[in-house]
Amino acid sequence: MRNSFTSIREYGERYRELYAADCPIRQALDRLGDKWTTLIIGMLEDGPKRFSELQRGIGGISQKMLTQTLRSLERDGLVKRTLYPEVPPRVEYELTPLGETLCEPIAAIIRWAEAHIDEVVTAQTNYDTDNS
Repeated sequence: MRNSFTSIREYGERYRELYAADCPIRQALDRLGDKWTTLIIGMLEDGPKRFSELQRGIGGISQKMLTQTLRSLERDGLVKRTLYPEVPPRVEYELTPLGETLCEPIAAIIRWAEAHIDEVVTAQTNYDTDNS
C-alpha cells in the first residue's frame, strides 16, 4: 500500500524511528540525500551511460567518489551495471525500474530549487553579511 504524505509528521508514530541510526528508511534517505546520488540519477534518466560519460557530465566528482556512489546505488537496487565482453571491456550504468521511480521526486526538488534560488541566495548573502 502506498501512502501520500504532505508532511513528514504525517508519517505517524514511525516518524521518530527515522532518526535512529539503524532505521532502514533513514539509510535510504541518507543515500538519496547524498549530493552525488541525485546528479547521477539525473544523468541516467536519459538512458545508459558509460563511466567516463558520467564523470565528464558531473562537474567536480572524482573517480573514486563516482565509483563509490555507483556501487552503493547498485547495491541499493537503483542502478544496474552491465559489463560487455569486448576488447577493451565496456561497462554501462542505467537506472533500474526502482531507480526510475526517483526521477519524479528529484524533479520536484529541482523545481523547488529553481523557484526559490533567489530567496536562498538572498538569505545566504544576509547571513554572510551579518556574521562577518
